[in-house]
Amino acid sequence: MQDIFEYDIICDKCGEKMENSLMSRNGFNLRIKKCNSCGDVIVHPEDRAEYDNFVRLKKKEYEVKMRMVGNSYSVSIPREIVDFMKDQENMVNNMVRLSFQDFGRLSLMFNTGEAENRENENSNSRVIKSREVKIIKNNRPVIHTKQFVDSAHPEKNKTEIFKAPKKVKGKEE
Repeated sequence: MQDIFEYDIICDKCGEKMENSLMSRNGFNLRIKKCNSCGDVIVHPEDRAEYDNFVRLKKKEYEVKMRMVGNSYSVSIPREIVDFMKDQENMVNNMVRLSFQDFGRLSLMFNTGEAENRENENSNSRVIKSREVKIIKNNRPVIHTKQFVDSAHPEKNKTEIFKAPKKVKGKEE
């Protein structure tokens, strides 16, 4: 079966020939046709379906079992995640890197053996985190913090702490 992206596609908006290109989103390389004059973009249907499946899996939250196996713990990974990973690459039997990121948060990194052998593979990688915490006492907010971290621009990292005004004799200060 032939692929529609093998043919020339004319832009609907301006009538110019669209060029083949790649667009990276969340680690996915999506094949696209891009119009250089008006900027219109068409994403390959198979790549879009695969990316949409990834986004759907990413939004889902799973409750998994943790079991004791010898001196280690084993965590069940849901079949739909494993199937998705099999579709991406045959890496199910590969070693996985496990790291303790924050309190109550573990991270599994796949393809670590290949990445360690290639220097500067993730030189363009970027981590952006945003966190918000509210501490409530007697149904009133006591402390509210916001934190923003950007690995590419550490000068933009910031933490804001807001304290609730204290009540004295029925009045707020």
